[in-house]
Amino acid sequence: MTSQGSIFERRVDPVLQAGVILAMVLVIDVFSIIVAGTDTVGVSNRFPWLCAASFMLFFALFNSVLSASAENTAKYWGRSMYSFMALALGAGLLAWAFSGISINDAGSYRWIYLVVTVGYLVFLGMISLIKNVVTFAQREEWNKPRLKNRRRED
Repeated sequence: MTSQGSIFERRVDPVLQAGVILAMVLVIDVFSIIVAGTDTVGVSNRFPWLCAASFMLFFALFNSVLSASAENTAKYWGRSMYSFMALALGAGLLAWAFSGISINDAGSYRWIYLVVTVGYLVFLGMISLIKNVVTFAQREEWNKPRLKNRRRED
């Protein structure tokens, strides 16, 4: 048995992340149809859109955090952007298929999609900034500040 480090030290392909999250959207949507069929709990017909937006936010958060450990950031971000677009499209199609409502008729979910997308770009920018600051700090040689001797002349 090998000891495993933190998940943040692993290199997980963004395409795999998006695929797993899209599968989770499908499972939750199927589960919501089953629950709605039992008439025990009221499930909104817009729930699949809520599920799609929630899992897109989940992807945005974890993908941007995991990008900090990528060796080639530009390549990772390229794959991440395409994966996010595929996830948004796939989750939107699943939401449309399960709810029968287009994104234009789903109320504010069109704006939520936009906010999550902009938030994803902000998360990536923040991680990039933090990574650059840490890299700069590790390269710098930190010395004790020199104290000047000041003589007072009376």
